[in-house]
Amino acid sequence: MLPSIFISHGSPMLALEPGASGPALTQLAAELPSPQAILVVSAHWETQDLRVSSAAQPCTWHDFQGFPRPLYQIQYPAPGQPELAAQVVELLKDAGLAAQLDPERPLDHGVWVPLSLMYPQADIPVVQLSLPSQRGPAMQTHIGQALAGLREQGVLLIGSGSITHNLGELDWQAGPEVVTPWAKAFRDWVVEQLERGDEAALHDYLRQAPQARRNHPSAEHLLPLFFARGAAQHFSLVHQGFTLGALGMDIYRFD
Repeated sequence: MLPSIFISHGSPMLALEPGASGPALTQLAAELPSPQAILVVSAHWETQDLRVSSAAQPCTWHDFQGFPRPLYQIQYPAPGQPELAAQVVELLKDAGLAAQLDPERPLDHGVWVPLSLMYPQADIPVVQLSLPSQRGPAMQTHIGQALAGLREQGVLLIGSGSITHNLGELDWQAGPEVVTPWAKAFRDWVVEQLERGDEAALHDYLRQAPQARRNHPSAEHLLPLFFARGAAQHFSLVHQGFTLGALGMDIYRFD
């Protein structure tokens, strides 16, 4: 059975400058059974309701500005899988969660950047599930639980966000050895709760975690973690690190 994964996808430049995260993602993919398909919840598809991408051949969306030209030339031509998309809608419906198909949605960089490092051949079908970010952690846990059975069918479930994400306080001159104390304190608290399996504390992170709002002025980059954890409970650490002082690059696995 495949695990579920939480990936801190960092800057889109990860696709060109993989740093330490790139080899960690490549190694993780090499250790896993080859997925039949991949389902991703990305921080970059925020919606009010639940939507599931159903295009047979989704486009690669360069949903960012101001980066070097070679980044915009990268394509990730993985096929979609409309049948899986329809199954996701039904599973969510069975769990009391209304969802609809979206045949137009392209793959945003929260999807194709990490997948370009894990599965560079782009030959595994990819479906994307939207993030109703105003509905909080408990909703993402519920969604993960509703879709957990897909792991038995060879579907790799991925939550793609960032363990810390305050772009306004990044140090653009910092090397990988520089770690901002307030970012590390938050990351360490989250890892401790994951190791303890304390779901109530995790759902209440805004009140309980140190410097929670400083690390996540908005919630969309943390919420995919709850989706991944909802789909499987046993936590293990794949990779830890920071870039630009305060941008967490952790990767977590749930079995």
